[in-house]
Amino acid sequence: MNELRKSVLLGMGALALLALQVSFVTPANAAPVAAPGDTSGGLASYFTPSTAHPKLPDADGFLQRWLLLEPIVKPNRTNTVFTGTYVRNAFQTEYFPNQFTVVPHDGDNVTVADQKLTWHALDSRNFNVRLFRFADGLKKPTYGVIFWAVTIVNSPREMKNVRLAVGSNSASMWWLNDQNVANLFDDRRMVMDDVVSQRLTLNKGKNVLRGAVINGPGLSDFCVRFIDESGDPIKDITTTVE
Repeated sequence: MNELRKSVLLGMGALALLALQVSFVTPANAAPVAAPGDTSGGLASYFTPSTAHPKLPDADGFLQRWLLLEPIVKPNRTNTVFTGTYVRNAFQTEYFPNQFTVVPHDGDNVTVADQKLTWHALDSRNFNVRLFRFADGLKKPTYGVIFWAVTIVNSPREMKNVRLAVGSNSASMWWLNDQNVANLFDDRRMVMDDVVSQRLTLNKGKNVLRGAVINGPGLSDFCVRFIDESGDPIKDITTTVE
């Protein structure tokens, strides 16, 4: 009798455990439920609004303060098309007035193909600027797009023989004080210091750094810093947005 009762109790326990496990299985067609306070995919997870106070680079010298333009739609079914010729032609197209000279303000608007796009002054929480998350957080197109980025680099003195070190996903081009200084072509993943410019001079005071990133499918981001002749990051500069 005791053996029979023990078997019945064990069977009931197994059924209860099975029911508990089933209760935690999410149906295949059910919408995912975010944990309390979860902001993944939103701007707040990856960016904070820029302030008026100048911002130092991070501990490794990466620039985190940028004016970012909402993505320009440029359909590309694959990233393998991003040869030097293709990318140069894509960026030389005038999408908005003075795109190679304008220093925008937070909230400024431009019109591209009858679509109004806004500039956003943001500080990246990471060493890399996650453009895909920027677009996704604003509910803007994330694939087949061009991003424009601008920041003002403030140097306490003239710095000669510095280099701009860039990584981007996917292709990108970069201009310092209106001069093209670094290009990253073809399909590529972001790697820090992937391309390093020739020797440059940072003027004492303000220097305008401008970049454009093009991407088809997949994620998109970039990371930028200045390095000295020894390859060490330059950390006594600041960035501002006006």
